[in-house]
Amino acid sequence: MNLNIIGKRKIFFTISIVAMVLVLLVTIFVGPTLDIEFKGGSIATYSYTGEMDPAAFEKTVEQALGQSATVQQQENSSTGQTNLVVSLTQSSGLTTESQTELLKTLQETYPDNSITAEDVNNVDPVLGREFFKKCIVAVIFASVIMVVYIGFRFRKIGGASAGIVAVIALLHDILISFGIFVLLGFPINDNFIAVVLTILGYSINDTIVIYDRIRENKRTQGDKMPLGELVNMSINQCMRRTVNTSLTTAMALLCICVVAVLMNVSSILTFAVPMMVGVISGLYSSVFLSGSLWTLWQEKKAAKAKAA
Repeated sequence: MNLNIIGKRKIFFTISIVAMVLVLLVTIFVGPTLDIEFKGGSIATYSYTGEMDPAAFEKTVEQALGQSATVQQQENSSTGQTNLVVSLTQSSGLTTESQTELLKTLQETYPDNSITAEDVNNVDPVLGREFFKKCIVAVIFASVIMVVYIGFRFRKIGGASAGIVAVIALLHDILISFGIFVLLGFPINDNFIAVVLTILGYSINDTIVIYDRIRENKRTQGDKMPLGELVNMSINQCMRRTVNTSLTTAMALLCICVVAVLMNVSSILTFAVPMMVGVISGLYSSVFLSGSLWTLWQEKKAAKAKAA
């Protein structure tokens, strides 16, 4: 297989631009859903006996409090007891009076289920926002370190430009994963932060492998081969390895998604699905974007030098 990736780079650039525009439109018209840790609110855990319909329980809670709520079943690993966890997103937490009234309503509505309030926590959004800010700083710091490291390691092929292009490709993958969170209605929470940080470490690996192949081919070929052809050859030489690695990871994540759906574990699902899309996006950006962007950069640089 010998794909003319550099020759058809305008097509791949267009695909990425369209994807970015779609993410922007989804963000504007659908909007991200912030989790309780970023918006503030309350998390109440209730134990019960017998059978319970979470959807009906959720409707009862919403009618009692006059606001939307999210109810999930959760198993206590130590006791084996299945509880219902109620999440209420609001700026102020549940008052003691509201908690008492809600429990009374639930016990009257489900008299045969022995409903008991196990735990009620009010969540301060300030802590979540501070955590989010620190994660953003960590991402920026990691990006700067990557540019410096790649710039030094690949200094013989214009390292600084290689580092900046690699970070641009990473931002492309992160935005795609963010778009999946918004499109599927997954809440922006610590899972989103985990996906971003994992993609930063995973996606950059394939790009570095391609850069390494470009450097080796540049050393052996010298100026005998035009830059576009050299980069295209280097990408194709890494193609099988890159595709096999990414698809294996994506298949493993797909299995996790299936298990999460069957076991109704939403916390795992909201990590595995965006991560799987991020891995596929990382494959695309490493193969079809990074080398092409770097080649375009070098060609523009050479043209300016020649004109000067």
